[in-house]
Amino acid sequence: MLTRRRLLSIGAAGLAAGPAFLAGRAAAQGRPLTFCSWGGALSELEKTALLDPFAKAKGIEIAHASPTNYAKIKSMVEAGAPEWDIVDVGGRFVTQGKDLLEPLDMSLIPNAKALDPGWVTPKGIFTSTGATVIAWNTSAFPADKGPKSWKDFWDVKAFPGARGLYKQFYYNYEAALLAAGVARKDVFPVTDDKIKLAFDKLREIKPHVKVWWNAGAQPPQLLSSGELAMSSAWSGRILAGIKEKAPIAMTYEDGIAWGNAWVVLKGTPHLKACMEAINYAISEEAQSRLLDAGTYGPALGAASAKASEAQRKVLVTAPENAKNMLILDEEQAAAYSAKYEADWNRFQLGG
Repeated sequence: MLTRRRLLSIGAAGLAAGPAFLAGRAAAQGRPLTFCSWGGALSELEKTALLDPFAKAKGIEIAHASPTNYAKIKSMVEAGAPEWDIVDVGGRFVTQGKDLLEPLDMSLIPNAKALDPGWVTPKGIFTSTGATVIAWNTSAFPADKGPKSWKDFWDVKAFPGARGLYKQFYYNYEAALLAAGVARKDVFPVTDDKIKLAFDKLREIKPHVKVWWNAGAQPPQLLSSGELAMSSAWSGRILAGIKEKAPIAMTYEDGIAWGNAWVVLKGTPHLKACMEAINYAISEEAQSRLLDAGTYGPALGAASAKASEAQRKVLVTAPENAKNMLILDEEQAAAYSAKYEADWNRFQLGG
């Protein structure tokens, strides 16, 4: 499991086979290896920095799809005909969807030995890092005078304006507890009392939440247009918007750090190539290219260690950023998301 110590060390060191299944797999042989991710800055980064060089070196074609969709993964795999081979997923899905995934052949992924163990699981390897952060419109609040914590996000008097929050329970559970004054070290493990506190806190801010976003492109768009004054957001999306001179800003303070995991769908006709692609993506050569992009950072400590002073400012794993952030416990998030799904749906509907 990923821990604060591990994150800081990274920065410092830098279904059965029946006829239908077989027919579907045979038909899939005629298509290229297909990679699916979330879209936007992340997909572009993964294509140019991690997969295009691998495809060129191997002399193969790699097709790209987006966005990642867990229901589609389930239906494709259960039908025995996955249209995707490697998929970028949230860390929770490595646990929740394990029956839909191929076990990783570590003999074909020797570069995993250089990763912190927190980034390596039997069915998924984390290839880049990001965070869920607080972002805002710089016309509403100057870049240097925006909110610096979830307590600020909840403070509608000092920081007036419409809010945006993620549509799922995860990220919101953590943000609500931090807003309630719970210390980062006490957010996990999850208990019924903490869940109640989180829901109580979320009811406070709910009247001010204009948008419950579900796609990473929404926060930068809604903040740039002024429809929202502030929102939770994925760091890479906001950093990409800032590069394009959008009127938005963000802070890593009180951010919720996580990684992007690559998994291989059960039944892929490109099993060996998938393993080789993952191995290349976590090589020092490939990981170092993530620094230049300035959106999502490396998972490999040796690559993080090469960051310049300017690059460190936007690097999740830089110790100066990581020390002010909560590390998302993906196993806990998977468990509470499932256990309290009905409660969250009632909350969203007004309960």
